[in-house]
Amino acid sequence: MLIAYATMHVLAIDDNRVRVRRYRFEGNMTFLMNPWRGAALPPGLAAIPGDVADDPTGVETLLARCPAHAETPLVAMDRLAAGIGLRALHVKDERARMGLGSFKALGAAHVIARDAAAVMGNDPATALAGRTYVAASAGNHGVSLAAGARVFGALAVIYLSETVPPAFADHLRAKGADVVIEGADYAASMDAAAARAQVEGWTLLSDSTWEGYQVGHGVMEGYLVMAAEAARQIPSPPTHIFLQAGVGGLAAACAAHARRVWGEAPRITVVEPEAARTLMASIAAGAPTHAAGPVSIMGRLDCKDPSHMALKSLAQTADAFMTVTDAECAAAIARLAPFGMATSPSGGAGFAGVLHAPRDLLGLGPDARVLIYLSEGPVDA
Repeated sequence: MLIAYATMHVLAIDDNRVRVRRYRFEGNMTFLMNPWRGAALPPGLAAIPGDVADDPTGVETLLARCPAHAETPLVAMDRLAAGIGLRALHVKDERARMGLGSFKALGAAHVIARDAAAVMGNDPATALAGRTYVAASAGNHGVSLAAGARVFGALAVIYLSETVPPAFADHLRAKGADVVIEGADYAASMDAAAARAQVEGWTLLSDSTWEGYQVGHGVMEGYLVMAAEAARQIPSPPTHIFLQAGVGGLAAACAAHARRVWGEAPRITVVEPEAARTLMASIAAGAPTHAAGPVSIMGRLDCKDPSHMALKSLAQTADAFMTVTDAECAAAIARLAPFGMATSPSGGAGFAGVLHAPRDLLGLGPDARVLIYLSEGPVDA
């Protein structure tokens, strides 16, 4: 695949205004160096309230009380690294996180546990009795919400679009959730969940953030745990980090903690599906931007609108944004499987980024030490 490099160069900063020269290329943009890195944010991003946390201490203290919580492994893939011309490749393996199969276990469940801790009586199982959490989900966020609600006696209602496989609905019901099928796509099911929350007085718990809604900040805060574990486990700081993104929560949390621990040294690249380049489009525009496109096999990353808070954070922490095609991602996860790293297209998109990134622009050579996150097991897209 030919990569069309799209770059923006910051010319000057005057009174917090950035003047940018934009270079246009024929065809789809597949790689973008972040023009806001180290510069003032554009008004469209600076106006977004709140910041992504980078300190996991509070989350780890809360999770220490959970019997299902344990560190997930960081795996050194020496043979695979040598085969693709790297010094080291470390994979943070989230497939067994809290028995729920994905990093998402750290998100919604963390917010619910925090709510429970604020009102905890003698019986945690009834701490949130009478409370209902509602969300739309295309995957593991719904599982995390359902599991967390059940632990503390709350109810969970999950809205799924008509495109979600029936087996996933059954999986959510087995976790104790009420499932509602509504909407032709994820955006429509999200609208339905938000409307129901307002009518019923329920708590809307999305893994995204937008104007007027910041609860998803707590979900991203939960994701800091896996980044903190990786930082403790890795034998030497990475030179490069590749982070897959849908709305951007995982990427924003992991990038924020990486900057906290390792400063400016690692080059951080955000990887999106070609069919859902919402973060790249938003960074190019300097404001949250919808990115229309076909359905991607990277189902959990197939998000057409960014989390506003995650976008603002990544504009400050990420060095580059890139996209991968469905075919590139499918080939990448097939390459991981023989090494005991079977995953879904969403879970392996970061590795696809490693394989298809422009190495000269990122300095990705034989001395590179790369960190990626295997975010989920080999489930259907």
